[in-house]
Order: sequence, then C-alpha cells, then structure tokens
Amino acid sequence: MKNLWNDADAEKMVADYSKKGVDGDLALRVYTTRLLGGEPRLVLHGGGNTSCKTRATDLVGDEWDVLCVKGSGWDMAVIEPQGLPAVKMGALLKARALTELSDEDMVALQRSNLIDPASPNPSVETLLHAFLPHKFVDHTHSTAILAIVDQEDSKALVKRVFGDRLGYVPYIKPGFDLAKVAAEVFEADPSVEGLILDKHGIFTFGDDARQAYDRMIHYVNVAEEYVAKNGKPKAAKAALPAKLAKASDIAPMLRGAVAVARGEGRFDRMISDFRTSDAIIDFINSAKIAELAGRGVSTPDLSIRIKTGPMAIPAPDADKLGDYKAVIRSHVETFAKDYQAYFETNDALDDVKRAMLDPMPRLTLVPGLGMFGHGRTLKDAKIASDVGEMWIEAVRGAEAIGNFQPLSKADLFPLEYWSLEQAKLASNKPKPLTGQVVLITGGAGAIGAATAKLFAANGAHAVIVDLDPAKAAEAAKAAGNNSIGVGADITDPAEMRAAFDKAVAVYGGVDILVSNAGAAWEGRIGELDDATLRKSFELNFFAHQSAAQNAVRIMLEQDTGGVLLFNTSKQAVNPGPKFGAYGIPKAATLFLSRQYALDYGAHGIRSNAVNADRIRSGLLTDAMIASRSGARGVSEKEYMSGNLLGQEVTADDVAQAFLHQALAERTTADVTTVDGGNIAAALR
Repeated sequence: MKNLWNDADAEKMVADYSKKGVDGDLALRVYTTRLLGGEPRLVLHGGGNTSCKTRATDLVGDEWDVLCVKGSGWDMAVIEPQGLPAVKMGALLKARALTELSDEDMVALQRSNLIDPASPNPSVETLLHAFLPHKFVDHTHSTAILAIVDQEDSKALVKRVFGDRLGYVPYIKPGFDLAKVAAEVFEADPSVEGLILDKHGIFTFGDDARQAYDRMIHYVNVAEEYVAKNGKPKAAKAALPAKLAKASDIAPMLRGAVAVARGEGRFDRMISDFRTSDAIIDFINSAKIAELAGRGVSTPDLSIRIKTGPMAIPAPDADKLGDYKAVIRSHVETFAKDYQAYFETNDALDDVKRAMLDPMPRLTLVPGLGMFGHGRTLKDAKIASDVGEMWIEAVRGAEAIGNFQPLSKADLFPLEYWSLEQAKLASNKPKPLTGQVVLITGGAGAIGAATAKLFAANGAHAVIVDLDPAKAAEAAKAAGNNSIGVGADITDPAEMRAAFDKAVAVYGGVDILVSNAGAAWEGRIGELDDATLRKSFELNFFAHQSAAQNAVRIMLEQDTGGVLLFNTSKQAVNPGPKFGAYGIPKAATLFLSRQYALDYGAHGIRSNAVNADRIRSGLLTDAMIASRSGARGVSEKEYMSGNLLGQEVTADDVAQAFLHQALAERTTADVTTVDGGNIAAALR
C-alpha cells in the first residue's frame, strides 16, 4: 500500500479551503480522508469513516469543542468539509456514563448536538471516535486486515502480526456498546497506535492528520506483507467445460432469474454488471468457490451491498446452453430459500417488527467467466461488482494464511436489519421503470430523444440507437440515468444484433423496445421505382421486424415478459397523397405489432403501436412544413395545428404515449393515436 501524502498537495488544500473559511485541521482532515477513500482496498462506496476534534462556532456566535466526523451518505473519496458535520463534544462524552443507549437515541443525541442542524447524520461510529482522546482518528475496512481478522483464531493472529502496537477489540455491532468497549481497550494500554476490530476493520489515530494516516498505511502494509510471506499453496481448481459459453449467452437468463416476482406477471427487475479479469477468474475457478461464497461477507457492512454473500453457479457449457437456464434458476431458488430461512430464524429471536428484504443475490460468481453484480440500478449493480472484487481480495488473503472465517450470519443479521437502515430503505421509493432497460431506435431524433429522456426520468436505463453515433451519445447524455448511445445502421441485421448485444453487455438484457426509426420518400405509387419502395420497406418495416426479433430473443431468455412499442404513423391507416412509399410499409408494421401481440402474449410480452402525425422532427422538417402548408394555402401554424383540438402535437406528446403503453400492464395489441384529433385517421 503506497503512502500518498504529499506536502505540496496538503498545503495547497489548506490554502484553498482557508479562502472559504475552513480551518486547517478540517482541511487536512478532508485531504487524508480523500487519500483513504480513493483506495478501494481500504474503503469502498461509503464505507469507513474519519474524524478530527477541533473548535466550531454556532449560528449565534458561541464557540464549541466539536467532533467533525464523516456524515452518512458521503463518499470518502470525494468528501467536502460539509461531509464532516460538527457535533458538540461535551454531549458525546457525557453519553459514555450511560449504561445503555439505543441506536435511535444515539442518532437523536448526535443530531440534537449538531452545530449545523441541516448537516447529514453523523456516522454510526461517531461515539467511538469521540471516546478516543486523539485529535485525528481514521477507520477503514482494509482487505489485508480482513484477511487476518476473518480467521477462527483471529485474536492470536493479530498478536502475532502486530505485537503490542495495536489493541484488539472483539466483534460488537457498531454503535454505543462498541464505542465503550473500544475506549476501554485503548485505556488498558494507551501506548497503542490503533485498534483492530475483529471481523470488521482497523482504526488508527494521531495528534495530526498525517500521523493518523501514516499509521493506517503502515499497519496495512504490515498485514499485506504478512499475507504475502505466509501464503500457502492455492486451492485446487474446478474442472471446466471443454467449451465455455460466453457471458452474453447467460446474462439475460441470469438477469431474469434474479428478478423479484410480484405476482400476476409483475417483476421488480435487476440490472446486471459483468466484471472479469485474470485475478477474478483465478479465484472463482477454485474447486471450493461455492463453499467460500456460502461462508458470508468479509466485513459486516458489505451485507448492505451483497446481502449474506455471493452466489456461485456452475461454469456454463456452450454445448448444453439450452439446459443452463434451469441450472441458474435452481441455484437462485436455493439462495432465496436459504435467505428466507436466515431471516425467519433470526427475526424470531426478538419482538422487533421487520420487513424482509427481497431474497435475491446481489453478486453471482461464474467459474470460467467472471462475476455479475446485480442491483435495481446500474449504479447499484456496479457497486455490487466493486464489492465483489474486494470480497475476493479479502477472502484470497484469508485463505492464503488460514481459513476464511467471517462473522457468523446470526451476528450479521442485526446489522443488515439495523432499524435505521430499514428506515432509510423504506423511504427510497423506486420509480415506475426502475430496473428496466429500454432500447430506442432512431433515438437521436426528436421523438426518440424525447422518449429516452422521459423513460430515463421514470427510472429506465436507455440504449439510444441511431445511425450517427455522436448524436446517439449526445442524446444519451441528455437523457441521463447512465443511458448509453450506440451507432448502428438498423437496416443491417448484423448491426442491429450488435446494438442489442451492447445492451446485454452493459445492463444484462432488454425489457422495452421502442422501434421508432423511420424516413419518408415521396412519389405517386404507380410511378415509384422499385429501389425506392424497397429502401423504404427496409427501414420502415424490416428494421422494425429485426428489432422486434432481437428484443423477443432476449425477453424469452429473461422470462419476465417485456414490451414492444412501434411508431407506425397515421399513414398506416390514413394514407396521404404521394406518401405510399412511407404509408404502405408503416401499415405492414402496424399489423406486425399485432402479430407479435398474438404470438407472444402467452410469454407476457406485450406489443403496442403509436400512430402520430405532424411532429416536428427529422421526418417532418421545417422545409417540408413550409412546403406542405403552402400547398394547402394555410400558415405553418395552421398546418401544424390542423386537428380537432387546434393544437400542435409535439415529440413530448408521443413520448408520453409510449410511456403510457409501457406502464399499461394489461394492454396489448393497442394502437394509440397522437395527432390532436383526425377523424379520418381514427381506428374503427
């Protein structure tokens, strides 16, 4: 572990924050916190915490001794001073005299003594930081430290590795009780430079920011060197199939299997993030990987990310891929049953009312391929994958010097179902399309871009497909929510397949198709050359069929239903003069949507169409609007609002229709007209 302290950088941060009224102690606290938070082997996604004791002035000008400690929700890698809320020390120190303090009362005590009442909740380990006398205190979940404490004989091993330089604290759930015991361990030998918390991590402290940081890096290096020098031979490898299937072959199967069934064809879907490397493969190819996965998490706070631990499934045989979906589902079912038993057994030990979290795994290990992180969003899925890499790092080290023996699941339960965490989860309401992936063709055009933005705002991750990759990327950025742009000529089946493959690679599958791309060619049908008509059919019919075929292929593997949405245009039912080249293939696409509804309804796949008219877009350009309004002898405004409502219809209106159809769970074979009212185009 490299020590990243740099005098020039530290001095610059102090100077920069001084201009903003931040004192030097807090500026250096921010500096070393970021150094620790930027190293995933120490801290990951909100884990760990740091503090410093200093002085602060409240809103009425009174000055107080305070503890500035990491606040809930802040990532140490990018922390700012406001991420270290100041809490009055006097009240915190008084709490030590109490015999007991519930988690809820502890949080209330801390919040009631904040200098700034708008600050985030201070860390659950605030009292531990307060009860130690040092000015600066650092806490991480170093994977090297975990390799040493995740052992059956951890206390003796800690003594062997660190001697008397670090105190040993037995495992206690974070909170008031742990804070009191940790303080007692320190006071029994005030010469120690840090504390090892069994099954949990390490605290170091010092009189200044650099000393606390240097000690953290030093003792992590001591642990790393011990593991490196005392490692035993690696475990035997599992036998793999002669021909492995690809990750893309199994991703939709796995994604469908971990979706949470809500009954009557409804699912809470997950996003899957695939991760692989030589280090990952080397570890998960172990013959005992399923056993290791079943032992649990390397440090208790990981339960918030990957539940009771990873799920391991067999390596997929490319020659037996047809049977693999059942294999996956069998393992997921077993994991879910085990999780439910874990919940019911531990929940019955007291009278606290708890709601069981969904029982699905958040990390799946696949020998020969890599691992999949699962989450309701891409961010959550990536966090699960990140945690998986650090789980592997810690378990590899633990197995090298002994046997990985983490915290028991009975002891893990109170932390996973910590009352304050439950309250936080209950307040985090998903959006209507959270966990779903929508692929939109013609995604950079007016209708496509509006649809992508609306679907993303409602929780979906959008794959925006357009002939121009730069415009697709731009539309994805505008849509937000970790959407992606893909350049493709959708009249080329290989490029269409590649676009769907990209969706699988990034998110694990596809749930909604908005087959939107189209273009119009003019000319009287009797005088139209075959090449033009065939070109129109390639884009306005066959590309829709190609997109739907790819979507259905993935949806059937997921087995969680899906939605096909087609932009068919009013030309499909109300043809206009000289627009036969456009209207005829669009009419075919309208009936294509109904055929998909008929053929795949039994699989929970719905298929609907939107008939839109006179939408400003690449199809209906300003020049075309001028031409057609002039031909009719009306103004452009009158032309665009020439409907029963007398109002112009926009791309946003079409997007709303697509969203409605995506959410209408009991609607299929529907055609929704979005044209402001045109009796001639009304279906009858």
